[in-house]
Amino acid sequence: MAIDAATNTFNIIIVGGGIAGLATAIAMRGPHREIIVLEKSRMNKEVGALLSLQPNAQKILESWRLGAIIDKARPTAERQFRILDTKGNVHMNIDMDGKKYGADRMVYHRQDLHTALREAALSTELPGHAASIVTAAKVVTCDCEAGIVTLEDGATYQGDLIIGADGIHSVIRDAVLKAGNHDLVHPTPTGVSAYRLLVETSTLSSITVDPEIFDPKRQATTLMMGHDRRVIMGPARNGALLGLVGMVPDEHMHETSNANSWTAPGSLSKLLETYHDFPQWIRDIFTQAPDLALWQLRDIDALPAWTAGRCIIIGDAAHAMLPTQGQGASQSLEDAEALAAFFINVGTKPTLPELSQRLSKVFEARYKRASLIQAYSRQQARPATEKGSSKVTLNPAEFLDYNCKYEGAVKWLEVQQQQQQ
Repeated sequence: MAIDAATNTFNIIIVGGGIAGLATAIAMRGPHREIIVLEKSRMNKEVGALLSLQPNAQKILESWRLGAIIDKARPTAERQFRILDTKGNVHMNIDMDGKKYGADRMVYHRQDLHTALREAALSTELPGHAASIVTAAKVVTCDCEAGIVTLEDGATYQGDLIIGADGIHSVIRDAVLKAGNHDLVHPTPTGVSAYRLLVETSTLSSITVDPEIFDPKRQATTLMMGHDRRVIMGPARNGALLGLVGMVPDEHMHETSNANSWTAPGSLSKLLETYHDFPQWIRDIFTQAPDLALWQLRDIDALPAWTAGRCIIIGDAAHAMLPTQGQGASQSLEDAEALAAFFINVGTKPTLPELSQRLSKVFEARYKRASLIQAYSRQQARPATEKGSSKVTLNPAEFLDYNCKYEGAVKWLEVQQQQQQ
């Protein structure tokens, strides 16, 4: 359907109703704008897992002044980043200073954050017009020049701007690359698989571990590394939940993890076998998880283009990255902020040249930064991901500053341009 094509309304179609799509629907709200989110699922159950918003993204979220809506998501501030070896020795302890970065690092249950973002996108109380969300709307093709997307059932939607937030298997990415005569890019296995678990901390009272080494309610992300494996742990819902991700090189796995979905079930006995030489207390925590998911980590190389015609891709569609820095969701919010920043004074239907110019600015402001974070996330997963990614020379503490001191797309672009002069 054409969305008020004869009027002067700025019509925006967002393909994908995940974190990236809903954040963009919030950021792009404004007068004389109509925003439609097309989501292929029925949105009746969001994945049960934890995600973090680093300070660079949390301060963007706070700038939207969503108030009580976000409070419902029960964010948990994390005050430290700790690295341990399998003997419990602390190799690094970085204090996460919210004052230094302008916001705390917050951990959310994905379902809680998704529900809050959806409520904000649909709210009639916030500035600008509320978005509308169409579920069971699977986009199968996109005409970038005309701004037309076609659904699996044959229905079509036409907009002035198409934003592809449709994830790592993006249909809109394919359309953008084809329009620019670029080769298509497909997600490839990185050589690493991951288990994901959620445990209620109330079940861990019998776990024997020195609290100086690990406390499941400590407001910290704890990374334990050893034997080519790692476990990343952190609390959520004010300490009621502990989330764990176990990352394992594929050659050390004891079960197949090549399913397309990262929600595929994993085997507890195989997990325990894989981590047989890790401390008993971590293995004991594993046994308290009611279920666990297993998936093979995939990412994409930096793309030659994010834009074509009336289309731009964002989030995992543009720069899918490994979870080693916890920046995936945060980079999606940076994309949303960039779009809002470069379209801030567009109150009515933009001309195609104006639209193209603004999309080019978004790409210019986001590409180098997102690609570097993407490369470093891959590098941190080595040796399993040795597949020729370029070397990044910043150490973890320096990269933390690089990530978290970000002040938005306009400021970042200004600094980059000054450095080139």
